[in-house]
Formats: sequence, C-alpha cells, structure tokens
Amino acid sequence: MGVLLLEGGAEFGGQMSLPDRKAIELAGGPDVPIRILPTAAAPDRNHVRAGNNGVRWFRELGAKDVKSLALIDSASAQADEIVAELRNAKLIYLLGGFPDYLAKTLQLSPAWDAVLHAYHNGAVLAGSSAGAMVLCQYYFDTGAGRVQDGLNLLPNTCVLPHHNTFGKGWAPRLLSQIPGVTLLGIDERTGLLDARDGQARSVLGQGSVTVYRDTQVTRYTPGQTLAW
Repeated sequence: MGVLLLEGGAEFGGQMSLPDRKAIELAGGPDVPIRILPTAAAPDRNHVRAGNNGVRWFRELGAKDVKSLALIDSASAQADEIVAELRNAKLIYLLGGFPDYLAKTLQLSPAWDAVLHAYHNGAVLAGSSAGAMVLCQYYFDTGAGRVQDGLNLLPNTCVLPHHNTFGKGWAPRLLSQIPGVTLLGIDERTGLLDARDGQARSVLGQGSVTVYRDTQVTRYTPGQTLAW
C-alpha cells in the first residue's frame, strides 16, 4: 500500500515544500517518475498553466522526472499512453479546480485503475484542494451544493480545503448532511500525510488541520500526529 498526502490548497510555494519534499522522499527520491494530473483545472481551460506550474515546482525541489499528463476528459482517461505513465509512476499529484469534474472523469476509468495499481504497489498519491477532496469517501460539490460520492481511498471522511479562508464555512452544513463522517479541515499551504505501515498521520506545512467528529472539534498544528 502507498501513502496519501492531502493538501488544503494554494500549492506550489512557501512551506508547501515541507510536505512535497516528504512526498518525494517517500516515493523513492528525486529520480522516481512524478506524474501530475491537471484534470480538475480543465473546465476553465487552466490545465496547461496549472500543470506546468506543478512541473516547475517539483523540479525546483530537486525532482528530475516530472511530467504533467493531458488527462482532461473521459476520452483521455482511457488513453493507453496516459494509463501506462500512471501505472509506472511513484508519485501522482492531483491538482485543484473543479472537484465534481475531477471525480466524474476518473471514476471507473482505465486511468483511475492505473492510479490504484501504482498506489497499491507503494506509490505516493497526493491531492491539493479538489484533488484532496475526491480521494475521500465523500466530497462537497460546491456547484450543486450537495455531498457526492468520492473515490473512497479514505473511508468515512470528507475534506474541507482552504479551511483557514472559506472552507471552514462548510462545516456546519456538512455536519448535518453527513453525520458521523469525519471532516478534515486542511488549511492552505498545509499537508496531511497519511503514512503506511501503521505510522501516525502527521501535519506538515504552514497551517493546521482541524478534525470534526460529531460534536468534537480538534485542531492539529505542524509536527503533531492525528488518529481517527
């Protein structure tokens, strides 16, 4: 099994170097293949710029084999060359943007099967903002104003990205819509590392992670570990 890294948004700058350097280390070091999926940025045609920003960032952190893949719709999610790149990747990074578009493009696709293959064989799977949201069992579709089924790599969870700006405003609604589900409020430029082999979950970066469980609200700062 691999490692999950959930990030709260405003990626590619400042103290985001802390979780992203850790992701590179856990993936096997600077020589491993890192593949970026800009899918969530495709609806407003921002995927090329966003993907290039990701490539530049990881190269600045010392990574040598970094590519942004043109997975932007259901057709490209079936493309053999993209599927092959994802199966062989050691770090896969899902960018932010439109979570509902991202989830529906990946669900039941050959590309997502390839991501799962890589993850179950030890790869790091990271997501920022929308990319983090869809990795959980549930995500909040802001466009429709309702909770949707995610890709379910973290069961019984739902991420609130940009928690220190607008994400915390979602908490009251979601606590009533999905009672019993753990809400993870992740600040911008902050990562929550879900490590393998029984290691504790840890906070890395600039801000904090706020965990909502029923009526209990707990805030964790960088260096602290979480359990739920």
